[in-house]
Amino acid sequence: MSAPTTPQPAPARKGSAAALGWLLSIGFNVVAPIVIYNQLHAHGVGDFTALLLSGLGPVLDIAVYLAWHRRVDEFAIISLVFVALTAIVSLVGPHDARLLLVKDSFVTGLFGLLCLASLAAPRPLMFYFGRKFATDGTPAAVAWWNGLWQFPGFRTVQRNLTIGWGVGYLAEAALRIALVYTLSTSAMVTVNNVLPYVVTGGLVFWTISYARRAQARGAAAAAAAASQPQAV
Repeated sequence: MSAPTTPQPAPARKGSAAALGWLLSIGFNVVAPIVIYNQLHAHGVGDFTALLLSGLGPVLDIAVYLAWHRRVDEFAIISLVFVALTAIVSLVGPHDARLLLVKDSFVTGLFGLLCLASLAAPRPLMFYFGRKFATDGTPAAVAWWNGLWQFPGFRTVQRNLTIGWGVGYLAEAALRIALVYTLSTSAMVTVNNVLPYVVTGGLVFWTISYARRAQARGAAAAAAAASQPQAV
């Protein structure tokens, strides 16, 4: 049997299961750390302890995902690693307000470097993030996503997305560091809480647009190839 020349459609997803997976991931990895940290800090818990305990969200996500799908989720692990890194860098050096804001940017920049470094791995980082959000985590959906790697166009898209996210986060970290020494501390606290979400939102929009354009080009190429007369 010959190998497929074009990607097959994704297996049908159970809408409720996919929606629940999204809600759990966002709740445990994004909302929970913020709520835990803010609540503990508001009740007098120190910065380091509150930050460390905010990592319980990704820990719970790993546990739920493992119990549900019988495998570890890369997205939650990366979130947990960066919570740990944020806690570590907060202890290094004097606890100056501006310096703490700069350290926070280092973690973002580190993620950008991790994206670019993963280009040397068998599969880049965005391949795993894509699998997290493009599938519902079922064996059939995961196998479908993994199987797409055989197609050169898909590999190119994943590598280009990884480059885009890596460069985007490095640029965002550099901008925040520059603004730390330009704006007042109070203004920078606001920027520090808003800018990462703006940049991430822009990268998500670019990712979806780029992936759709690439998919459309692939479908057009497949249709053109199918319309060509077969050689006898």
